[in-house]
Amino acid sequence: MKRILILCTGNSCRSQMAMAILQSLGNDIEVYSAGTCPAPAVNHYAIEAMAEIGIDISNARPRNVSEYLALPWDYVITVCGGANESCPAFTGNVTERLHLGFDDPAAATGSHQEIMDVFRRVRDEIKNVFARFYISEIQKKSLPQCCCGK
Repeated sequence: MKRILILCTGNSCRSQMAMAILQSLGNDIEVYSAGTCPAPAVNHYAIEAMAEIGIDISNARPRNVSEYLALPWDYVITVCGGANESCPAFTGNVTERLHLGFDDPAAATGSHQEIMDVFRRVRDEIKNVFARFYISEIQKKSLPQCCCGK
């Protein structure tokens, strides 16, 4: 079982969506998310965008990265993406660190529809990138080698 921690600053949008999407891909992983400065709650637009694809994150809550520092991780993945953001550093026990950056949908402005369009776009980007990560990193490493080394 691979253990994965997804980090961003507020732990209210991207990392919550990524955690839920990645966990939905298989039972061979444990996925958690956290932030360096957690928001008071998961962004309601993130909850709505995830519900549209059948994933319920309405009971999720932002967590502080300090809750996870003492635990060992196979992967720690940062998801901050904008030039104005700084991704959190993780000082715990990690086998592999990755950065998979995405725009911050919480910065979207406009009507409900315009904001939801941004959340949907980022959600779909997260879904595609984490599906490729799962296939290339998790499934590949869990497949047994055949006798000929292929």
